[in-house]
Amino acid sequence: MKEYDVIVIGAGEGLGVAFKALSAGLKTALVDKGKVGGTCLNVGCVPSKMLIYPADRIREIESSNKLGVTARIARVNFASIMRRTRKTITSSREDLLREIRNSENLDFYNEEARFIGNYTLQTKSATIRGKKIFIASGSRPFIPPIEGLDGIRYLTNETIPDMVKKPESLIIIGGGYIGVEYGHFFSAMGTGVTIVQSRERLLPNEEPEISALLGSVMAKRMTVLLNAEAGEIRQTGKECVLAFKDTRSGRKKKLKAAAVLVAAGRRSNADLLEPGKTGVELDGAGYIVVDDRLQTSRENIWAFGDAIGKAMFTHAGDLEQRIAWHNATEPAAIRMDFSAVPHAIYTHPQIASVGLTEEQARMSHDILVGRARYSDVVQGDAMMETEGFAKAIVEKGTERILGFHMIGPMASVLIQEVANTVAEKGNVKSITGKMHIFPALSEIIPETLRNVE
Repeated sequence: MKEYDVIVIGAGEGLGVAFKALSAGLKTALVDKGKVGGTCLNVGCVPSKMLIYPADRIREIESSNKLGVTARIARVNFASIMRRTRKTITSSREDLLREIRNSENLDFYNEEARFIGNYTLQTKSATIRGKKIFIASGSRPFIPPIEGLDGIRYLTNETIPDMVKKPESLIIIGGGYIGVEYGHFFSAMGTGVTIVQSRERLLPNEEPEISALLGSVMAKRMTVLLNAEAGEIRQTGKECVLAFKDTRSGRKKKLKAAAVLVAAGRRSNADLLEPGKTGVELDGAGYIVVDDRLQTSRENIWAFGDAIGKAMFTHAGDLEQRIAWHNATEPAAIRMDFSAVPHAIYTHPQIASVGLTEEQARMSHDILVGRARYSDVVQGDAMMETEGFAKAIVEKGTERILGFHMIGPMASVLIQEVANTVAEKGNVKSITGKMHIFPALSEIIPETLRNVE
């Protein structure tokens, strides 16, 4: 058996902890059966955003006529876009792997592992034990129990980066953030897309009016089926045929397409580690149970990232790994504030959000709500952006900002000012009392907050 000061499970978000342990002079083991860089670099946010960027440019060109600019797209080179994406992933992964291999006092087990006892793991090549263990094992696609699905070659976010040929038509099962982002990408590439969403709206965790606007925009570019429950899927020649039920009317219908993308959500990889054998508790959905210090139910074992299912975003996981390391090495604990985690969805238009929705806020606060359209500020008017808007939720009396949500150009960038303020428990004047460049698009933020009532 090999003994270590620190064992890190997961070479994505876990890399930060592994390198911190090495800097502290600790004997460290890094364990990951997959590719270094984790979900984000290899099959998640990095490849998806590299693919979505040209899709955004396509949509901008298509809408340029409203500005008096007549333009056309002569050709979209799908294969080139995919090659560029794979090249970036491979280069970044090789850089990380080189850094791992050149690190002294670090043993990298690029193989499967599972717990076999307290603080003890069995890999393919060794039995290892750690004084402190950090679990950042990530997540994998949730595959719904649709009859016949295991009999076809379906796509997931993990297989899309390997594509070389654009499908002529595509059924996307799921209307969450992965489904709508890839719906945007493939439709811009020229694929005929149908999104099959079992819920009554796309992105059900976003503000209803934001989901509604996104749904109406996307429905102009593809078919969006809501309240549609997938029942059975079969391969018929070169096409896949999906039978589904309209849960409102009860009617059964069929769709056919050249390919199927399953985007029905994520599930934690923690179960594959058999963490119960070291006393680490999982919740009913298979995520590792942690407190706000990211401590698991077992002393000296911490967990963070997708494995805990709290805020499944890379920026959240990065902060979590820093907090977990601090709490493992310092006497004064830091707590993770999940209420201040911002997120963005890279559809066209973009969506960004931080804090509570209006429905959530009304459960425990007396609130004020403010709204503003992009066209209410000069730059938004210059862009002829007539649909995008922002919404603020503020605590009455204190005017503390509880939530902020927006849909429109550059939403992922504009939200950062509010995210910083929410993290600091700031109020309306924390933003409206500051100077904003005129006539920048960022004026929409104070404009929205001035409208609270």
